[in-house]
Amino acid sequence: MESELTHRNHTTTATQQQSPTLSPRSNPWIPVGNWKAPFVYMAQKQRLVFVLIGIAISAMFFNSFPVTMSSLSQQASRSENIESSSMTRRVLYEAFQEGFRGRSVGGKVALGLKKKSLRIVVTGGAGFVGSHLVDRLIARGDSVIVVDNFFTGRKENLMQHFGNPKFELIRHDVVEPILLEVDQIYHLACPASPVHYKFNPTNVVGTLNMLGLAKRVGARFLLTSTSEVYGDPLQHPQVETYWGNVNPIGVRSCYDEGKRTAETLTMDYHRSLGIEVRIARIFNTYGPRMCIDDGRVVSNFVAQALRKEPMTVYGDGKQTRSFQYVSDLVEGLIRLMEGDYVGPFNLGNPGEFTMLELAEVVQEAIDPNAKIEFRPNTEDDPHKRKPDISKAKQLLGWEPTISLRKGLPLMVNDFRQRIFGNPKTVIVGGGAMA
Repeated sequence: MESELTHRNHTTTATQQQSPTLSPRSNPWIPVGNWKAPFVYMAQKQRLVFVLIGIAISAMFFNSFPVTMSSLSQQASRSENIESSSMTRRVLYEAFQEGFRGRSVGGKVALGLKKKSLRIVVTGGAGFVGSHLVDRLIARGDSVIVVDNFFTGRKENLMQHFGNPKFELIRHDVVEPILLEVDQIYHLACPASPVHYKFNPTNVVGTLNMLGLAKRVGARFLLTSTSEVYGDPLQHPQVETYWGNVNPIGVRSCYDEGKRTAETLTMDYHRSLGIEVRIARIFNTYGPRMCIDDGRVVSNFVAQALRKEPMTVYGDGKQTRSFQYVSDLVEGLIRLMEGDYVGPFNLGNPGEFTMLELAEVVQEAIDPNAKIEFRPNTEDDPHKRKPDISKAKQLLGWEPTISLRKGLPLMVNDFRQRIFGNPKTVIVGGGAMA
């Protein structure tokens, strides 16, 4: 019995030594009954196989998507070429612009090219000149934002655009900053008559804020300055290079010196920050939508004659002024904005009239029996005012086309309707008919 057990023991040992089993039951590395056992075994005992498999996968990946140092250098070279090409195009464009500098296109677009619709803000756009400018810009297809505090402007001047998706109206005073996204800024916001600017002199701060807006959004900026920057001129007619004769502490200085300062700020922003700017020096302008009682000579004479009041002439009536119709001015402003020149440009009608001659024209248009009343002259009232518009003619291709005798009846018709509320009144020649 003992020998038999001994024999069996030896047999089993010998068998185990001769043919070691791979059974999970006899392998201490493989837990019995665990389905993960083969993978654990491969990971622990067959590491070389996994290394070879990894090398094979890597080789297949890099063969499918080759990334070499040469390709990287080619990409870098391509980027440099693109950047270089962009710089070249920019240089060529600037050279092209420089080559054509000196030739104004007058706001025209080459034949066959569709003009890009612009987004434009007009400060003071509810006023006399501003509302006529808005009419033109809307008519040509631009989107217009009017910013006005209605100190002298009127909503009635813009009612024809209410409901137009390309028109926006914002009640805002430009002495406070405003954020807008626009391509162009026509800055007209400033009281222009003695009655108003003596009460509310604001043009310096407003100009500074609008220049700040132009800087932030990269918009082109047009400043409407004035012939008042020449003061009581010692040069006649006045050219843009004349520096003027202004009393810096007079009753009109808030307007005269304010506009001179506004021009200084505009040029400083242009020179130091590269802002695109335009400067227009506007001479006496008249037409429909003027404020009826704003103290300016044309509106005074027309309103007084219509009301059968004496026309008040200050001083001896020999002071001279030049009067342009509002549509001529609007044309000049648009040509200046769309042109290539900073300015300043005189925009006015060189036709010169004394105050007595103007009174006679008003008599012809309204009432030949209208009376004239003389009063003492006001302080710092310029004796002569006539623009030299040679620069505007040469560089902008602009000059006024409507004479005083042709334009004044149009203004009289508007004043008559607003004073008497008779929309059927039509001016014919020198008289009126219902």
